[in-house]
Amino acid sequence: MECPNCHKNASRVIDSRPSDENRAIRRRRECENCGFRFTTFERVERSPLLVVKNDGTREAFNRDKILHGVMMAAQKRPISSEQLDALVDHVENEIRKQGLNEISSKDIGNLVMKELANLDDVAYIRFASIYRQFKDVSGFMEAMEDMMAKHDKE
Repeated sequence: MECPNCHKNASRVIDSRPSDENRAIRRRRECENCGFRFTTFERVERSPLLVVKNDGTREAFNRDKILHGVMMAAQKRPISSEQLDALVDHVENEIRKQGLNEISSKDIGNLVMKELANLDDVAYIRFASIYRQFKDVSGFMEAMEDMMAKHDKE
């Protein structure tokens, strides 16, 4: 690997360990030419995932957009940032398990709503109010009744 200091292609690995919850390998390297030490990370290359929007346009999958949406829904709720990160990780993993190159924004929204329903009722309703684009109060009430029925079963 090329040394970032002297730009020679002679380096050796002096330490290697798992990183990022075993999703990457962190390697300490030393340049055999100048002795400079640097760190590299090795990760599995994931195939690009495209999101098909409601208007038919496509854009690259962006987990930060999902995280932003659930953070807005979870404002002033007793939900930690770790829980929100785990929720987004779970949604992304579910999407990638399907092995598709494209997924609709509607399918992503449904996965997020399913996860939010298990985490916090208020955050679920907030997210649903934006995601489902209720036309009137009756649609909103229907979502509320669905949530209440879920609690009655538990």
